[in-house]
Amino acid sequence: MAVGVGRQRAASLLPYIVKTLRKESLNPANQTLPSLRRMFSLYDQINIIDSVPEDQLRFKAYSETGFTINEVKYEGSLLIVENKIMSWAPKVFSEINAESLSIFKILRPVPEVLILGCGRHIEPVNPELRKYIRSIGMKLEAIDSRNAASTYNILNEEGRMVAAALLPCGVSS
Repeated sequence: MAVGVGRQRAASLLPYIVKTLRKESLNPANQTLPSLRRMFSLYDQINIIDSVPEDQLRFKAYSETGFTINEVKYEGSLLIVENKIMSWAPKVFSEINAESLSIFKILRPVPEVLILGCGRHIEPVNPELRKYIRSIGMKLEAIDSRNAASTYNILNEEGRMVAAALLPCGVSS
C-alpha cells in the first residue's frame, strides 16, 4: 500500500520535475541526469527509485556525443528496445525516417511508447513518420535527448513497454 502512495506522489510531482528540468541549462560538459530523489521528502524516499533490478537499463549520464547507461559509455545515436542497446544509424534529426525505425515492423510485442530523443532541442516530427509509428501501434514522445533519457528511465522503472531512439545531446539541426 505504501508503495502505491509513493508512486502516486511521484506521478503528481512529474509536471514540477519536467518544468525544473527545462529550466536547467545544457552545459556541453558531461552531465549527470537529474535524480527524482531530490524532489521527495525523506518520508517519500522509501526506495522507489533505487530498487531498479540490475538487469534493467538506466541512463546515468549524457555528454555531447553519447550516453552512459548502467556505468557503460556509449558514443553516437542509440536505439533501445526490449532492454537491448543498439547503435543507430541517424546522425542528425533529418535522417530519422521510417526506414531507420523499421525494426518495429517485426518486433513483437510492440512497445507502447517510442521516446524519440531529437538531440539538443525538440524538433517537429514529419507527419509521415508520425503516421508510420501510429500504424505500428506505438505512441510517440519526441523531446530533447536529455529529457528523453530521463523519461525512458521513469517509464522503464514503472515496468512499461518502452523503446527509445536517441541522437546525442550535442546534435542540433
